[in-house]
Amino acid sequence: MNETVTYESHQDVATIMIRRGNKLNALNNDVVEGLRDAWMRFEASDDRAAVLTSEGDRAFCVGADLSDPPAEMWEAVPGVGVSVTKPVVAAVFGHCVGGGYILSQHSDLAVVADNTVFMYPEARVGFTGGLCSGAAVRVPHKIAMEFLLLGEPLTAQRAYEVGMVNKVVPLGTQLEVATQMAQTIAQSAPLVVSTIKQFADRTVPLSPSEEAAHARRQLVQVSRSSDGQEGKAAFLEKRQPSFQGI
Repeated sequence: MNETVTYESHQDVATIMIRRGNKLNALNNDVVEGLRDAWMRFEASDDRAAVLTSEGDRAFCVGADLSDPPAEMWEAVPGVGVSVTKPVVAAVFGHCVGGGYILSQHSDLAVVADNTVFMYPEARVGFTGGLCSGAAVRVPHKIAMEFLLLGEPLTAQRAYEVGMVNKVVPLGTQLEVATQMAQTIAQSAPLVVSTIKQFADRTVPLSPSEEAAHARRQLVQVSRSSDGQEGKAAFLEKRQPSFQGI
C-alpha cells in the first residue's frame, strides 16, 4: 500500500482512505494505484464490507489531478478496475467532483456530510471518460442528464431527495455512520449478502465505458502477469518461454 491510500481492518470491516488532503484528495497515478491495490486486498481478505473515505473535511475528492493526471483512472473504481463482490459504503464530504463522484456512484451505499456538493463538470472542460453515464440507471434519468449535461452543483440534500445517496448527516459523523452500516453488513449472513450484491450488479446495465473498462482490465491483467513478463524476457533472450499460467 502506498502512502496516498491506507487500508485498516477492524471487526471484518475494511476502511480504505485516500490521504491526499493537501491536494483535495485529487486522483493521480499514486492514488489510483493505491485504490486498485486496496480493492484487490479487500476482495482477497476476510473483511465482509468496506468503507471508502478521504482525509480532511474540505473535499472527498475533486476528481483527476489535472497537473498530474492518472493514466488509467478507471482502475481506482470498485467493480470496474477490480472485481469487488462485497459491499462498499462511501463516506463523502465537501467537494465531490468528477472522478470523486464516480467513486461514490460505484459504491453500494453512500453516507454524505451536510456540506457535500456533487459536481460533474466534464462537459464544461471538454473531456470525459464516460463512466459518468452510469448515473442514468442509478438515479432518475432526467436528474442524471441535468447533473451530467449542465455541470451544475448538486447539494447533499438534493442528492438525497433524488436517490443518489442514502443519508445526509452532520459533517464529522459521516465516517461513523458509514462504518455502522458496514458493521451491520459484516454481521449479516455472508452468502446472502454476496448473492444480493452479485445479483444486483448483474441487474444494473453496464455503460459502454464500463464494458470497455472490464475488457481493458482483463487485457491489463494479462500484460502484467508473470507469463506476460516471461514472454517478453524470452523473446529478448531468444529462448523458449516457460509459461506458468499466472
